[in-house]
Amino acid sequence: MTITARGIGLLAGAALLLAAGFRFGYPELALLGATAAIAVACAAGNALWRPRLDVSRVADPDRVGRGEPATMTLTVRNSARLRSANLIAEDRCGSRPVPVPLLRLRPGRDTTVSYPVPTHRRGVIAVGPLRVTGRDALGLITVARSHGRTAQVWVHPRIHLLSAVPAGASRSLEGRHDKVPQGSITFDSLREYVVGDELRRVHWRSSAKVGELMVREQVDTSLPRIVVLLDNRAGAHPDRTDGIAETFESACEAAASVVAAARREDLPVTLLLVADDDGSGEFLDRLAAADLVSGPRGDDRDPLRTATLRLRQERLGDTLVFLTGPGARADLGYVGALRPAYPSVVAGVFAAGGQTPGAVSGLVVIDAADGAEFAAEWDGVRRW
Repeated sequence: MTITARGIGLLAGAALLLAAGFRFGYPELALLGATAAIAVACAAGNALWRPRLDVSRVADPDRVGRGEPATMTLTVRNSARLRSANLIAEDRCGSRPVPVPLLRLRPGRDTTVSYPVPTHRRGVIAVGPLRVTGRDALGLITVARSHGRTAQVWVHPRIHLLSAVPAGASRSLEGRHDKVPQGSITFDSLREYVVGDELRRVHWRSSAKVGELMVREQVDTSLPRIVVLLDNRAGAHPDRTDGIAETFESACEAAASVVAAARREDLPVTLLLVADDDGSGEFLDRLAAADLVSGPRGDDRDPLRTATLRLRQERLGDTLVFLTGPGARADLGYVGALRPAYPSVVAGVFAAGGQTPGAVSGLVVIDAADGAEFAAEWDGVRRW
């Protein structure tokens, strides 16, 4: 609750009139002062009234590609039984306020407002809550309250169509990739039997020890496994325009394009971020929420060294795609050192200005200005 300048002036005037009226014996001044004080008290009582508003919002759609249209529909219902709502309200869409008309909203009635959500930038846009401002008829006191929950709209990076997909170090059983003569099905783990499992996959010796039917889980190790490593270190993307690192936006578009192409071919693919990555969530949502992280570089605390150490130890695939910015040209050696663990390593460096060497320790280096140019050069690679 906030008292306005008009309210402060009226309250001060009431005090002066009351003091002068009682001090010098002028009842007219005391009456005017009492009237002003009563007006301020009534305004405070009006401000204490809390409107009963039910707020709901629906995003259509709540997940959208960068630049594609999205609409937020807000419905406000006056659930009070007697009093109409005569309020000033605005919704919050990211950093932009959106006015919502609530003048003379009768009891039991609702009003609906639809407005476009800005999707020109990748990210997670928080929408809401509805901020309602109430004031008395004289404008002496205002009070602002929040109603409803906050919704989120996920703006995914653009996906550029990639025709080529790395074949990895082996081929699939369906014969789509042919770097070695044949593939294999390999034991992975044991799990409990569920209805529908084939009995020939039951591991009888383990079942006898455990006392329950145990089934072998197998994986097709012949399928190429792709690992996409996105460099989200702030030092790798030093250039900013209005606070936005365009090279990081391009790297996110490239990561989304590679993962989408791999999934289109039904190939196993893993997306990792260099810094502060919990690895949970759908890959487009993770790319929408990805942000640059400040941290040390060039020493043992460098997140890239930690990430490459993990990749070397776990060997998550046979093809590694590293996407970074111009500030990480000198760090390609960390990635090149992974060649013994990953037969095929591709490094995409954005806005390097042609200063990236064409080959570093056996890496395939793609020097591109943006995501579209990366897609064109990716499809032009002849040898992975």
